[in-house]
Amino acid sequence: MAKDPKTDKTARDTHYATLRRQVRDAKRERGEIPTPAPQTRRKSNADWTPPPIAPDQVFLYGLHTVRAALDNPERKLIKLSATQNALVRLEIASVENLGIPFETVTPQDLDKALGPDAIHQGVMLETRPLPVRRLEALKDSPLLLVLDQVTDPHNVGAIMRSAVAFGAGAVITTQRHSPTESGVLAKSASGALEMIPYIQVTNLAGALGELHDLGFFTIGLDSEGPAPMEDMLQGSRVALVLGSEGKGLRQKTRETVSALARLDMPGAIKSLNVSNAAAIALYATRQHLARKA
Repeated sequence: MAKDPKTDKTARDTHYATLRRQVRDAKRERGEIPTPAPQTRRKSNADWTPPPIAPDQVFLYGLHTVRAALDNPERKLIKLSATQNALVRLEIASVENLGIPFETVTPQDLDKALGPDAIHQGVMLETRPLPVRRLEALKDSPLLLVLDQVTDPHNVGAIMRSAVAFGAGAVITTQRHSPTESGVLAKSASGALEMIPYIQVTNLAGALGELHDLGFFTIGLDSEGPAPMEDMLQGSRVALVLGSEGKGLRQKTRETVSALARLDMPGAIKSLNVSNAAAIALYATRQHLARKA
């Protein structure tokens, strides 16, 4: 019996559409392409609202973020959800050895849980927040980073990565007008959240005073600072203080730090994104501390 050409064509079209969808899903898991913007998705996803999360819950996502959290002995794990492909890339030999519940999911399942903008790479980890850290635990650290109401979690995450790269002992910020521990912050930090204390204080001026008592020279970065940062660095223990994305350092912070300084930039642009400024300042301070060693 002769085959119906129309039936053959329909089967081929269906087969190729399935392959294209599988390739697209795999690329999204790897972070090579973003999840489609809300306006291009089905109405049910365009109207997505986040599921309720308890105060003692954090949803982490992304391969580097989740791998670092799994390796952190201080992180209390609740549940791991991953696609089969992501599980292989996480290099987990046996999910049973993790000692927590595990669920195999599809990328679409994670889209529903995390939202259309999260590049989850096929993995989500439900955890408890990290333990609260205190300033007195930093007495052995020669380099700290202090943020004065930096609000963007992407910037704070990027700053954390630089802080870990340059061996800073902690990132200190305010409880108000600063991001709390979250999936967005952790994903931007790409694992650094698990590697450096993130300390939130109620009174930044008071915290700077405590750092002074611990022997830190605190230097506030300001585009109008009286001298280049390299000329102002002193001592063997330094805490760099950076202000918010728009307003910079608050007046009380400016009055409390040991000194104000600027990053000298010979080009036409005289200010940088706070995460870029943090990386440059950390490098310069490390050079200073190396000379003091």
